[in-house]
This record gives sequence, C-alpha cells and structure tokens, in this order.
Amino acid sequence: MLLPKALMRIKLDPVALSGILLTGLSYALFSVHDAAIKWIVVSYPVLQILFIRSVIIVLGCLALGGRDIVANAVRSPARVPLLSRSFLLLAAWLSFYTAARSLPLAELTTLYYAAPIGVTLLSVPVLKEVVTPPRWIALGLGFIGVLIACNPTGIGLSWPVYLALQAAALWAVCIVLLRKTALQETTQVSMLITNTVFIILTGGFAYQYWVAPTGTEWLFLISTGVLAGLAQFTLFEGMRRADVSLLAPFEYSSLIWSFMLGYLIWGDIPRAGVFVGAALIFSAGFVVLFGEASGNGKRRLTP
Repeated sequence: MLLPKALMRIKLDPVALSGILLTGLSYALFSVHDAAIKWIVVSYPVLQILFIRSVIIVLGCLALGGRDIVANAVRSPARVPLLSRSFLLLAAWLSFYTAARSLPLAELTTLYYAAPIGVTLLSVPVLKEVVTPPRWIALGLGFIGVLIACNPTGIGLSWPVYLALQAAALWAVCIVLLRKTALQETTQVSMLITNTVFIILTGGFAYQYWVAPTGTEWLFLISTGVLAGLAQFTLFEGMRRADVSLLAPFEYSSLIWSFMLGYLIWGDIPRAGVFVGAALIFSAGFVVLFGEASGNGKRRLTP
C-alpha cells in the first residue's frame, strides 16, 4: 500500500509524465515485437520481415492520414534528418542482427544497452538539454541492473563486439534525431517517411530472396507489422513530450519484458541475478520520477 501512496504524491509535469508512459509502453511493445521476430526469423530473411513490416505501417499511415499526408511528407521541413535517421536505423539493425549470430545473449544485451548512455551524452551538445543529477544516477542504476541481470563475462575485442557497440552508437544517434525531428513534424508524417525509406532499401533484397508465406504466416507477419506500427507511434509521441535524457533510463525496462517473454514463450528460467537487476532498473525509474518532481527537473520539457 505504501508504493501507490508514494506514487500519488509525485507531482510531475503532466506532459513529461505522458512522455514517460508512452515511451515505456513503446519499449514493452518493441519487446513483444522482438519476440515475434525471433519466432519467425528462423523461416524468413530479416530484410523480408522488415520490408513486410514497413509496408503494413505505410498502409496504416495512408489510411489514417488520407491524401494530405503524402503532400505533407514531401514538403516536410524534417525530411532530410528523417531520411538520414532511416539509413542509420537500418545500419543499426543490420549491425545488431549480425552481431547476434556470434555473441551470447548476455554479452550482446550488455553491449547494446550502452545506447541510453550515448543518448544522454549526445543530448547535451545536440539538443542543448540540461541533464540533472537524478537522470545520471538513474542511468547508472539502470546500466548496473543490466550488468547484474545479464552477467556478461570475458567480453574481449572482436568483430561481433564492435558490431554490437556500433549498433548501440547508431541507435543513440537515431534517438537524438528522433527527438529533434519530433519537434518539427507530426508522428504520422515521420512514420510515413521513415518506413517508405525502409521499403526502398529492403525491397530489392526481399524480391530476390522472397520466401512465400502461408495463410497463417501472413496473418502472423501482418500482426507483427501492426505491433511495430503501434510501438513506433508511441515512441515518436513519447519523444515529442519529454527530453531524451529524461526518457533514456526507461529503455532499460525492455530488458525486464524480454526476460518475462522468454520465460512465458520459451520457458527460459531467469537466474537470481535477473531479479536483482530488475529491482535496480525499477529503482532507476523511481529516481527519475522523484528527482523530476522534487524540482531538479523543473524546466522546459516541451517545445
């Protein structure tokens, strides 16, 4: 009973709080999406899955946005950074999936979760954000939680390690660019431009190496595309509402969802360290909330 009462006493800027909630929901949806990708990637090339997913998202944007959304996308003041972000994001995914073939999950996850640290560091020179002490503390707690949960040992320099770090660095740049473009363009236009670029970049490969899905598999692939669209929408909307340095520690929450889904779907039983790490990750979220509410984060959080 004490925890709900403590949460009720937190008085945070409602727009920033909505950004935290949307971003947290996004990482939960992405975790479910990644689990679905892991399920079907054994039968289909990654780029074919990305192609189908992007087609579903573009069709959804066109259905909801109508004829005006295409004209708005062509005239968008953010089209250049959105195009750049699309190329970087695809490079990040390819780096991550290539590294995943050689690295154990614990090492891969730990290296990739350097991304929130990169996001916070880049937010200062690129977005001119002021990173408060509670945000740094939360970031440190979250990363320590990841280390304890994943228990990486003997990480040495190798090509897969480099690719995992490259994926983390590229993802950090993409998140910062997402915040920058979110202040200039609507979420639907941003999603339309991003996924149109993905269709163009992955279409040739998907055509050449196409694996014909069955009826049931088509339903599963379409559902994955819808799930990815919802995850992208909540992430874009979350980034519109709060500083990326405020939101960065909440990316660690996706690790908890990953372990939960691993147990529910594949029967992977978490080690005791996973629960300790999860507790630290939860603590990081509360450090951010209480820190912002106490006055350390009372500053302009919205455009």
